[in-house]
Amino acid sequence: MDQLALLFVLLLGAVVSVPIGDRFGLPSPVLMTLLGIVLAVLDFVPNVDIPPDLILPLLLPPLLYAAVRRTSWRQFTANKRPIFLLAVALVFVTTVCVAAVAHVVVPGLPVAAAVALGALVAPPDPVAATAVAGQLGLPRRLVSILEGEGLFNDVTAIVLYHVAIAAAVSGEFTAGRAALQLVLSAVVAVAVGVGLGWGTNKLLDLLGDSTLQISLTLLVPYAAYVLAEELHGSGVLAVLTCALFLAEYATDPDDVLTRLAGHAFWDIVDTLVTGVAFGLIGLELHNAIRTASGRWGEMLGWAGIVVAVVIVVRLVWLLPATWLTKRLHARRNYDEDIPMGWRETVIMWWAGMRGVASVALALAIPLETDAGDPFPDRDEIVFIAFGVIMVTLLVQGLTLPWLVKRLGVRADSEREKEFERELAVRAAKAAKRRLREIQETEELSEELSEQMLRRAFEIGLRISPEIHEDERREGHERRVRRLKRVRRIQGEMLSAARHEVVAARSEEGANPEVVDRVLRQLDVRSLR
Repeated sequence: MDQLALLFVLLLGAVVSVPIGDRFGLPSPVLMTLLGIVLAVLDFVPNVDIPPDLILPLLLPPLLYAAVRRTSWRQFTANKRPIFLLAVALVFVTTVCVAAVAHVVVPGLPVAAAVALGALVAPPDPVAATAVAGQLGLPRRLVSILEGEGLFNDVTAIVLYHVAIAAAVSGEFTAGRAALQLVLSAVVAVAVGVGLGWGTNKLLDLLGDSTLQISLTLLVPYAAYVLAEELHGSGVLAVLTCALFLAEYATDPDDVLTRLAGHAFWDIVDTLVTGVAFGLIGLELHNAIRTASGRWGEMLGWAGIVVAVVIVVRLVWLLPATWLTKRLHARRNYDEDIPMGWRETVIMWWAGMRGVASVALALAIPLETDAGDPFPDRDEIVFIAFGVIMVTLLVQGLTLPWLVKRLGVRADSEREKEFERELAVRAAKAAKRRLREIQETEELSEELSEQMLRRAFEIGLRISPEIHEDERREGHERRVRRLKRVRRIQGEMLSAARHEVVAARSEEGANPEVVDRVLRQLDVRSLR
């Protein structure tokens, strides 16, 4: 098996792991990691030959961009305090605690190298957290906090990592310079993200065609990451800023085709890249195994101690942080998402899985210092990092569904349905307002006005059939039956039209481009 065949195996696994995970209630990233481990122990499977410094730039930008598309700037601003406590403060605390313990238990490990270890194992993986949270049906407030933490904690961890690596390689470290570097990195990243987002928004309007627009959105996260890194900024923060800007300002409510195609495209990208990323985690396990050759007991002991520190620090931090957030929330009436009760706090604690970023940072540790000496304890750092990743990802990932079920933490479905009904009512009222405006400027027959008024009613009814439960039950049920009948007849008519157009594609002299263009118009009409 060569590298290309291995890539196709991972891509196939990424697709197959989703239905298997749904069938058995397991997160697909965890299944892909197990697949990677299985492939790593097979003799005929080659070692992965990807330069470590390319793993983050290749995998992280599309994953972050896809994750941001599922959220909004309003959600981040509303939850800025809990996100800050987790994504910034907790990363600092975990880095310090891991560095202090590792410096003591690993003989001869320098402080700078210990800080690098702490920084690379500190951030929970945004992809694993959001994928697991989405599949388990957790309350939206927990998903929002986990998404916010996962998206922003990499920014803090990667900057700390680079500062520590620079200190270990050069032998010099200045606290003031490190703090200045952290601030400048954030400023540059935000500037790049906003500027690129603004330019992309203008370019999307010029392109017009949905295929070109979606192609541009695939390039933008990579451009934001690379440009920010070239300017010594945070590539992760630049991607997040750019994606949030586009989600806020580059949405055209009337561009139905681009929105539908864009959602489908990014769902595919998210599924495939996520699968490959976690498959690589399992495949890279052989490097850690080779490192521990002859020193299994000693290195497993170090890894176990660091794993315990990572897990315990998260719990010890979450308990007072959640309590403080609740107190401030109650006192100042903040509109933010916070864990409600100890059960949700426990779920947040156990959802702190490490993943792609930690692997990439561990593998990207330089081999030598500026003086030409081997990087201090590089093999030990890589092994300990993989120990943390494997335990948190596999043990926590496999047991989290059971824990969620045991604690009875579930999404507030009634609240979601109520919000859906509210949006349905607002949509129907907006349609009726627009109809009245048209009636004031155009002369409509009584029959046409009545028909359009019914269509306005049906807009809300299609979203939430329960919005008119307060009306007479018989009339409501009659309208529902009529709506279903109309939709069935329209569906059959459009199906016949599509079959006729598809059949025309094989006729002599038929232009396939014209056939596809007509078929796409029928598809959009069917979705509407």
